[in-house]
Amino acid sequence: MNDKKQYLVGAHVSISGGFFKAIEEGIKIGCTAIQIFTKSNRQWKSKPITDSDADLFITAQKESDIKIVVAHASYLINLGSATHEVQKKSYTALVDEIKRCHQLKIPFLVLHPGTAESGSKEIVLKQTGDYINQALEETSNCITAVLIETMAGQGKSIGSSFEELAMMLHQITHKKRIGICFDTCHAFAAGYEFSTPQSYAAMFKQFDATIGLQYLKMFHMNDSKKELGSHVDRHENIGKGAIKLEAFSLIMNDHRFTSIPKIVETPKDDDLENDKRNVRTLIDLIK
Repeated sequence: MNDKKQYLVGAHVSISGGFFKAIEEGIKIGCTAIQIFTKSNRQWKSKPITDSDADLFITAQKESDIKIVVAHASYLINLGSATHEVQKKSYTALVDEIKRCHQLKIPFLVLHPGTAESGSKEIVLKQTGDYINQALEETSNCITAVLIETMAGQGKSIGSSFEELAMMLHQITHKKRIGICFDTCHAFAAGYEFSTPQSYAAMFKQFDATIGLQYLKMFHMNDSKKELGSHVDRHENIGKGAIKLEAFSLIMNDHRFTSIPKIVETPKDDDLENDKRNVRTLIDLIK
């Protein structure tokens, strides 16, 4: 039996009432890792983080079982936008979010790569990678790395194939501050099958050959309401959707990924019981 405390498993939690409240919520759920938004995820503007807010948060984390905090960037960011104004707003927002994470000592910022509104996907992928590289350049004094999230391929979203993710990564010179967040629901919806030992091994072999396993820094552990290759992004509770529980077991017991945070973004309820169940389901899969 492994010491399950070494595993980094948790949920997305709220910062309502103060950043330190996220630590408290994470503890109630039984997390060793949490994900937060550092600002409203539906607004461009953000309220500055005071030094006292940051200190309270950092101290609260140090005194808890939460070994790592990761952040998720605003859903508004679309660096590949065809509109110059949206590009500019997106870039400014990304730089701001990296700086906010640095202030809170958060090592990873997860980013949805955006959509190809018009023109060729190749141009949009290059543009997105270039902007991320520029943002990392502008924040070279920050510790925070940007993790591009694997997407379901819904609509005109980019980043649903390993090849597209690799194209974005290719534009980035700051290799130590870039990585991938592998979302199980999104990858499954994009057509990647990984629910048997054979398909699992084949998929991660393909990931390694196309992107490089060294860039896999985090998992979003979500079941899928929709079937394999549906390109529809609909999260479901672990073990209740179209992805077999075996797929989650394979990830939880893969020693290559022991030190990688695994965050659930499953349906919420008011009393945190759903988060508790999903986190416990994952931990119970550890052999």
